[in-house]
Amino acid sequence: MAKTIVVKQIGSPIRRPEIQRKTLIGLGLNKMHRTRELEDTPSVRGMVNSIPHLVEIIEERG
Repeated sequence: MAKTIVVKQIGSPIRRPEIQRKTLIGLGLNKMHRTRELEDTPSVRGMVNSIPHLVEIIEERG
């Protein structure tokens, strides 16, 4: 089974640059306090690390 991470949106994309909004959408997040379970890949980690003020990693599974 592949390793996964659970990511939660903790910040609003209002008044943020367009690239940060698109990164949230790319992660499958678009509303506050939503969570997604994503595969733990370098590309997903890079997206999460580019917007640490908007998302947090809740749990690492696998």
